[in-house]
Amino acid sequence: MRVMGIDPGLRNLGWGVIDVAGSRLTHVANGICHSESGDLADRLLSLHTQLTAVMRQWAPEAAAVEHTFVNKDAVATLKLGQARGIALLVPAQAGLTVGEYAPNAVKKTVVGVGHAAKMQVDHMVRLHLPGVVIAGPDAADALAVAICHAHHLQSAGRLAAALQRAAG
Repeated sequence: MRVMGIDPGLRNLGWGVIDVAGSRLTHVANGICHSESGDLADRLLSLHTQLTAVMRQWAPEAAAVEHTFVNKDAVATLKLGQARGIALLVPAQAGLTVGEYAPNAVKKTVVGVGHAAKMQVDHMVRLHLPGVVIAGPDAADALAVAICHAHHLQSAGRLAAALQRAAG
């Protein structure tokens, strides 16, 4: 199964694609969609266009987006929320169900600690995906989201199989 993780951002929207075969994870691609300065509508359109091209190129079968945390700057939080809307919209337009994970859940899955530093996340992504060349911190976070989603999909699949065996 091919899984895409997305780390929403208005300036830098990170994305990462991995292949999952059983418990084996393989890096496929990663990158960052950049929006140029300008009015908000143009920036959102740019992110939508770029992320749509990434979706078409790598054709994931599952996608997940990191939740936005609320900070003290309400205006910045609202703008980030709009970029997150693009991150949810593009995979939905491709017909995918989109998983959503809190940053602490992603860190706990990938690092083992819910309050891990960005450097720890980057390090563990590199351990999970040997040989990966990461485009930047936003792409590392997106790959972490993809890894988290892959683990949750595997757990859900095992649970469904166990429930089916118990019922049958």
